[in-house]
This record gives sequence, C-alpha cells and structure tokens, in this order.
Amino acid sequence: MSDSSAVDPKAWIRDVPDFPKPGILFKDITPLLGHPPAFHAVIARLAEAFSGQPIDAVAAAEARGFIFGAPLALELNVGFVPIRKPGKLPYKTVSLEYELEYGSDRLEMHHDAIEPGKRILLLDDVLATGGTMRACVDLVRQSGAEVVGCAFVVELGFLNGRARLDSTNVFSLITY
Repeated sequence: MSDSSAVDPKAWIRDVPDFPKPGILFKDITPLLGHPPAFHAVIARLAEAFSGQPIDAVAAAEARGFIFGAPLALELNVGFVPIRKPGKLPYKTVSLEYELEYGSDRLEMHHDAIEPGKRILLLDDVLATGGTMRACVDLVRQSGAEVVGCAFVVELGFLNGRARLDSTNVFSLITY
C-alpha cells in the first residue's frame, strides 16, 4: 500500500461547471475514486481523525456515503450501517422524514441496525446545506444511540451546512 501522506486528495477532485444546472460548480470525486492512492489517503485520514475514539459503527447515507463509509468502517474495525431511501432495505425499518429546499425526503435504516447506547460515526461524501446529515443525526439519535461525529470528505463551507448540525463534532477532510 502506498504512503497516504504523500497524496493530496484535493488534487483528484475535478470541477465541473454548470452541473447539475447553470451556475453550479460541481465538485466531482470520480477521479479520486479511480486513483487508489488518493482513495486510500482519504480513508486513512478519516480513520486517523477518529482513531482512539470509542466508535461502535460507521453509518452513511446512500449512495456516495457508502463509497467511503464501508472502507472507513473496515479501517476502524467496526460495523457499517447503511441509511437508505425508502423501500430499499429488506427488513423492518425505522424512518425519518426531513425537509429539503425543494420539498421533503425520507431516510430509513433497519430497526435493529443500531442499539441504544452505541456510539456512531456518521459519514457522507459532501457537506453542502446539511439537510441529509441532519436527518441522519436525528435518525441515529431516534434509535437511542450517540452520534460521535459527522465526517465528510468535502465541505462546501460557503453553504454553511455545518450550522444545521448544531453541537455535533464535524470533521471535513477538504473544505472549499
């Protein structure tokens, strides 16, 4: 495995102008995912940020959160909990509806995925306005678990999503 400290993951994030609509400068993580040393560096640095903290599981919202959440859980030697859109999980679920700028959405997880009192690290690829992560925090707390922190590969600081996460510990690897 390569030395993850020698790689700058930010160098592997591409700007895509006017996506998904005019005026948006999209931060595309696809090149980073296609470059194993950069991908490994992201996982190693996220793990380093939370090493030594008692964490029972990493939970992440679909879909891009899964890309980073599962390998981070392995690196931390803890379980992984998928948080999904409605109808995607095969067993009994708990759910939470939340508001977006343009309407509402719902997230679900298996009802037995997180036990009360467990310590959960939430992860997503990007922190933008904070709506999805806020819903994840609320869903995990609804299960009786403690949110250790919220981790992100990229934070779009100018959208102030961190403010929606109140006093939750927020860690972002790269901030724009």
